[in-house]
Amino acid sequence: MPAIIILGAQWGDEGKGKATDLLATTDDIDLVVRTSGGHNAGHTIVVDGKKFATHLLPSGIITKGATCVIGNGVVVSPEALFRELDLLHEQGVETAELLVSANAHVIASYHSTIDKVTERFLGNKKIGTTGRGIGPAYADKVNRVGIRIADIFDEKILTQKVEAALETRNHLLSKVYNRRAIEVGAVVEELTSYAERLRPMVADTSLLINEALDADKTVLFEGAQATMLDVDHGTYPFVTSSNPVAGGVCVGGGIGPTRIDRVVGVIKAYTTRVGSGPFPTELFDADGEALQRIGGEIGVSTGRTRRCGWYDAVIARYATRVNGLTEFFLTKLDVLDSWERIPVCVAYEIDGQRVEEMPMTQTEFHHATPVYEYFDGWQTDISGCRTFEELPANAQAYVKALEELSGAPFWGVGVGPGREQTIVVNPV
Repeated sequence: MPAIIILGAQWGDEGKGKATDLLATTDDIDLVVRTSGGHNAGHTIVVDGKKFATHLLPSGIITKGATCVIGNGVVVSPEALFRELDLLHEQGVETAELLVSANAHVIASYHSTIDKVTERFLGNKKIGTTGRGIGPAYADKVNRVGIRIADIFDEKILTQKVEAALETRNHLLSKVYNRRAIEVGAVVEELTSYAERLRPMVADTSLLINEALDADKTVLFEGAQATMLDVDHGTYPFVTSSNPVAGGVCVGGGIGPTRIDRVVGVIKAYTTRVGSGPFPTELFDADGEALQRIGGEIGVSTGRTRRCGWYDAVIARYATRVNGLTEFFLTKLDVLDSWERIPVCVAYEIDGQRVEEMPMTQTEFHHATPVYEYFDGWQTDISGCRTFEELPANAQAYVKALEELSGAPFWGVGVGPGREQTIVVNPV
């Protein structure tokens, strides 16, 4: 019953899609499951030079033979779901093997409306959301006025739930934001229009996943967002609205924690983040611009330029701890090919004190300045390397140093965007 979790160990955009795709093609994966987030995620997979982007769908959708599952912990925009499916169909991807949890919550049009107007209202104090309704949908879920996928098939129940949700939302829109109230009937009509196409996909996915594990099938749980964006363990309030850490997989997929075998943290050879919030190793100089340019650091889902900085081993150790990581997958090592010397943050300095673990409070983290160690660069193209021994000596030393600093062994290293541009360091 191998159950494998792949998740982000930084602020997202680490290359989880590449890691998921690699495992799905090498480990005979039967199910690939998303358990949190919505279409605010963005994964890029490059196969034979052809680029595929997924947002709501699991990255395993690109792999033939694997059943893809959107679990109960995901918030689903039907419009975004079918738009993404249609685009993949146009690219020749077969998407018939897709199941959606009946208990997953729905992102309706009013959720994105609330999201966007709230961010504009906050001005300089905005969180930096994608404006796609993720947070408001999760808020309705917790406030018990949410809509589940199964509700779309019962118009009476759906109408009652939309009425309950809009009762307060419309007051907010009209009296605080000076916007037009949303009509219940229009929302119900939009959502029921998806029912016929959606119905064949809907299942009791928790039962399906557990039955697959009972039958000794391999299930890969694909994380969205990342550890530092977790609503409990991330840089709150500059976080997402769900739990993308390993513990959230159990809740969002409907399985028990004793069923998990491996937890793989995907981490870049440097660090990026999108949106607002603290970022100790962020660069505002030519190095930062070079990382952004060479790494192609533009959000797949948002188109926003990512903030760039050096590798942060404090965050890596924190991710190891809160997720119980069994291993890391290091991506984008090739982006560092041109540097003569590469800094790595090994600790923080806070009010004159050296701190080697994640600070306890938001105030301390905001005041943290990085303590760097420096490593010699390799200044040669490594994109063609396929074994660890083929890497230049300085590149090998850099990887080994990061592994020692980060608290878990490195399973693999990415040296380019292609599926084949991967080096397995510690086979499992």
